[in-house]
Parts: sequence; C-alpha cells; structure tokens
Amino acid sequence: MATNKKKIFITESMSEPGRALLKERDDIEIVEFPNMISASDFEAMLKAQAPVHGVALGATRFGEPELEASKEMTVVTRIGVGYDAVDVPALSRRRIPLMVAGTANSPSVAEQALFMMLTLAKRAVEMHCIVKDGKWGHRLGMLPYDLYGKTVLIIGFGRIGTRTAKRCLAMEMQVLVYDPYKTAADIAAAGCEVAADLDAALPRADFVSIHCPKTPETVGMFNVARLHRMKPSAYLINTARGGIVDEAALHDALVAGQLAGAGLDVFEQEPPPSGHPLFALPNVIMAPHVAGVTREAVDRMSEQTARNILSALDGDPIRHNVINQDVLG
Repeated sequence: MATNKKKIFITESMSEPGRALLKERDDIEIVEFPNMISASDFEAMLKAQAPVHGVALGATRFGEPELEASKEMTVVTRIGVGYDAVDVPALSRRRIPLMVAGTANSPSVAEQALFMMLTLAKRAVEMHCIVKDGKWGHRLGMLPYDLYGKTVLIIGFGRIGTRTAKRCLAMEMQVLVYDPYKTAADIAAAGCEVAADLDAALPRADFVSIHCPKTPETVGMFNVARLHRMKPSAYLINTARGGIVDEAALHDALVAGQLAGAGLDVFEQEPPPSGHPLFALPNVIMAPHVAGVTREAVDRMSEQTARNILSALDGDPIRHNVINQDVLG
C-alpha cells in the first residue's frame, strides 16, 4: 500500500453507492467495522489501524478517545442526520468537521411519521384483528378517524419537519409549527401557523409529531406536565430520538386515558428492554428506529456520506452538511 493513501473506516451498513464512490479513488484505503461494535473494540481497532483519516459512522459513539486513537482524523461523518452519539466539541477543538447526510433520509422519516398518524387514526391494527379473528360485527364499535380537518403540531421545522408539514398539508390538515430557531416568515411561507408557545399549542393539537434533535434543551421535553396539556383524543408521534419523550410519563398518560395513542420509532434505551411497559398497550405502535432506513434512503445516505468524506479530504467540505460550522475557514 502506498504511504500516501488515506485510510477510511466505514461501517458495514454503508451500501454499494457510497462504497463505489470511495473505491473509484486510488488514494483511499477502505477498512470496514461492525455497526454495533463496542466502544472498547472500536478504539482498539482504530489504534491498530492508525493513522486513520476519516470515518463513516452508523450507531457507533465517537469522541475524544477515538480521536486520540486514530491519530490523523480529518473528517467524521454520519450515515444519517442524528449526531447525539458524537462529541461535537471534541471535534471542534481539533478543527475536524462533523458531517451528516443532509436531506438524504428526510423523505423517508416524514413518510414514517405520516404512516404512524394514519395507522393510529385509522385503527389499522384493530381493524386487521377484527377481520382475522372473525369479529366483523364489532367493526362499527371502534370507528376510525380522518386526518382531514385535524390539527397537527410539528416540533422542529428542519429537513424532516418541513417535509412532514408538506405531507400533512396534502392531507388537508391544519399545521402548527413550534421551532424557536425558525423565523415566523419561513413557517408562514410554508403554509403553516407559528406556534410561539409550545405549552399553549399542545391543547389545540390532534396529533403531535416530533422532529427536533436530541439536545440538553429537548431531553425530557415531553414530560408529565406537557403530556397532560394534550387532548385525551390526541396522538403523539416520535420519529426523532429517544429521550425527548419521558416513556414512563407517556405510559401513565396512555393508561389513564389522557392520550389516545402513540407511535414510537425511537426509545430511551435501544433496543428497549424485554417486557417494557409500553409493549403491553394496544394503543401504541412501534418500530425499531428504522424511519430513515428505507432501501432508498440507505443508498442516498451512503452516497452522500461518501461525497462528504471526499469533499473534506480534498480540502473543501460540503458546507451545508457540516454540523460544527466553527471549524470552517
């Protein structure tokens, strides 16, 4: 191997479009690692392969120990958009960009959010069981609901929240948006209503769909008090990150009839422990953190991740995909 090659660690979950872009370059050596590798094994692997110049992460944590082990890290990328498992300040101190996959998976997550709204409102699981269990005569005792004319409150108006809003508007819903970091003009231009006060907006919503990042500000955002502000007929959808919703409080609210139901793609602990109390509730639908991991999205994210890596190695990182903009000149 030529000594001037750049060594890039890629998780085994990176699909062929991304790999192909990296393989086209004769100045790059690819090293694969398991997506669910332990922190200690990952650090040891980095040390054994050092110097390592770039990494494409799935769910693996990354911070100061990994930076130290890699010796010459130039760019850290996520095959996705969430980065709560990455120590961003540690990267910034070394002027290393953290790059994400931009809009690559946002259509998929927005579709999943709408799917969960429809599944809950149309009582899809119950209707399936009525037919399968020979209880046809019970169908009029559990009528489904329309999205038409209902109010949805979208929390976070970034890449995914904006797309979710478009889909809800197409269903002829009234769309409220809570995002203190977006201007009222931007929200209004998208055909939505600004919800300046989250607590005041919650009693108006028939559906609440969470699309904000997990930060110290948003952890526990939906706690006992916030859940109590929602209508008893309302549904809560979380396709963002576990920990934004207090799961114990959600369970209690659902059991007490303070909420009609919930759709969860993410959990405080992933995978959630066997026998989790939410598993037993008939008005909860769940998915294993795959909202943004469709066949098409994985290809789009992998390709964008490869382009992010190459742009950084070539000294001109794609600016709008860089999270820690302070490292850019």
